[in-house]
Amino acid sequence: MNPHTGCRQKFFRFFNTQTNYQKLNPAIVPKISKIIGIVLILLGLVSYFATGAEHFTALIPSFFGLVFFGLGYLGDRSEDMRKHSMHAALLLAIFGIFGTWRGLMEVFGALGGQTIDNPPAAYAQALMAIICLFFIILGVKSFIDARKEPARQVTSEESSGENPES
Repeated sequence: MNPHTGCRQKFFRFFNTQTNYQKLNPAIVPKISKIIGIVLILLGLVSYFATGAEHFTALIPSFFGLVFFGLGYLGDRSEDMRKHSMHAALLLAIFGIFGTWRGLMEVFGALGGQTIDNPPAAYAQALMAIICLFFIILGVKSFIDARKEPARQVTSEESSGENPES
């Protein structure tokens, strides 16, 4: 028996939406966006002051965090705006990963023994990339669950024999 079979099953069970306890409620994603916004704001402030308040670019995660928080706030305000604001937040997360990819690769290189030119910046970029990746995974899972939910309601109505048109 393959020793990785259990790991694979647990990994794919996360993406399986057939059971209710694994379903991610789409209404919670704006709240997650606001939490991630706060975390990124704090990350930017900590990295700015960790570099001696010299490098203004250390505040970039804070700017991303402000936009994440704003999009989460918009998504919480109305259900009509939730879909649009969460798509925009996912696009922002993708831009965040692209912008911080170099720092993430530097940290992975440091694990292999390479030296990092600017360690605080690389660690802040790596953390931001991981946070953005986490948000993308949750957002995509939420979109998948939201798309499957109407199909699941239609099949349950058909199987129960009810005719909604009558």
